[in-house]
Amino acid sequence: MDLAEMKAAHRVLGSLEFEPVVLRRGYADRTLYVNLSENRIAIKPVTPFMKEVFTGGKGFDLCLMWQALPGPIAWDDPRNEICISPGPLCGTPAFSGSGKSLVTGISPTTGSVMDCNVGGHFGPLLKFSGFDALEIQGKAAEEVLILIDGDSHRVTIETAPHEATNSVRLAEELHHMYAASELDLQNVSVVSTGQGAEHTLIGCLNFSFYDHKRKVVRLKQAGRGGLGTVFRNKKIKALVAKNQHNRPRWQMRVQAP
Repeated sequence: MDLAEMKAAHRVLGSLEFEPVVLRRGYADRTLYVNLSENRIAIKPVTPFMKEVFTGGKGFDLCLMWQALPGPIAWDDPRNEICISPGPLCGTPAFSGSGKSLVTGISPTTGSVMDCNVGGHFGPLLKFSGFDALEIQGKAAEEVLILIDGDSHRVTIETAPHEATNSVRLAEELHHMYAASELDLQNVSVVSTGQGAEHTLIGCLNFSFYDHKRKVVRLKQAGRGGLGTVFRNKKIKALVAKNQHNRPRWQMRVQAP
């Protein structure tokens, strides 16, 4: 099956259109919430308290989980979340490691909240699309992907019945499916996990980026805590972020005292 046929087989289960924003001091001042049980997508505000007390990618993830979870729950409870936040410096080339994201969730291996940092382009593309974090809750009834399209300003939950489960093949398929040209391949990033996550408690998450020098899609791993197992338990086949044309302008000026 070719890519056009795969994409044509997608059914949109939920969608949300959003307005672009200007990032101020590294913040979009909003987060993206996706509930797979309800096929619901929403935007939540980032409060000054959240920025002052829960600074950074790990802090934002923990704040979102703290607000959403009722108390101790099992890792495979639909209320468990996968949170991804790139932090306020994400995507600024002047800072080393600014392409990384923090991922958190209740771990299958420990039963407690586990965090892991990872590279790839998903974090910057999420930030450029105008979101400080992504929060995923619930459990899908069938294989789905979540598309965050920063060019058309739209987020969708779509069925993905025919795409590969293998992370390498899947990332290649989705990069080419959503890129407008070869040059645009580096403006797409995919988060996925492999088939091993369906059978173990130590599945990792793979964050992709297109290596334009080698002309291949490559993967970075969030390997701590088995969060890839949580990902597959929620029947997520992939997260896709793309942003070519509508990257917000950074406002990094220092205010006078």
